[in-house]
Amino acid sequence: MPSADLMPAPATGRFVAAVHHFPLRIYFEDTDLSGLVYHANYLRYMERARSDMLRIAGIDQRASHEGDEGVYAVTDVAIRYRRPARLDDDLMVVSRVTGVRAASCAIHQSVRRDGEELTDATVTVAWLTPQGRPQRQPKAWTDIFTRLYQGEDIHP
Repeated sequence: MPSADLMPAPATGRFVAAVHHFPLRIYFEDTDLSGLVYHANYLRYMERARSDMLRIAGIDQRASHEGDEGVYAVTDVAIRYRRPARLDDDLMVVSRVTGVRAASCAIHQSVRRDGEELTDATVTVAWLTPQGRPQRQPKAWTDIFTRLYQGEDIHP
C-alpha cells in the first residue's frame, strides 16, 4: 500500500485572485431518471465549494463549532437554473464574496461547464451562537471576507 503522502488529496479548489474555483465531476448518483442532475444537488455542490473556500481562506468552522463559539447557517438562497448538467460532466463551482456585514456574509456561486453558466445562486450565511442567535462574526473572519469582497488576492 502506498504511503499517505503519495496518495492524491481531495479537491479543495483554489483561489484565482479573490474568486474560489472548485472542480467536480457528475456521477450516476447525482442524476435523476431523466439522466440530468437532480436540482437539489446543485445546492450540495455549492455547499462543498463554500466550505472549502472558507477552509483555504483560513476560516476554521470545525474548531469554532467544537469550541462552542458559533456556527454559520444559511439564511437565504436565491437560485436560478439555466441549463442541466449530465452524467460525466466536469463542472466548476465559482464562488465570490458579494457582501459582508457584522453577522453575515453573501456569496455568489455559479456552477459552470466549459465556461457556460448552468446554475447560479446568491447564498447568505449568518454567524450564530451555539443557541442559534445571530452574533457578530469573529473579527479575523470579517477581515478575510472584506479582503475577498474587495477583490484582494489572499494567496498571492
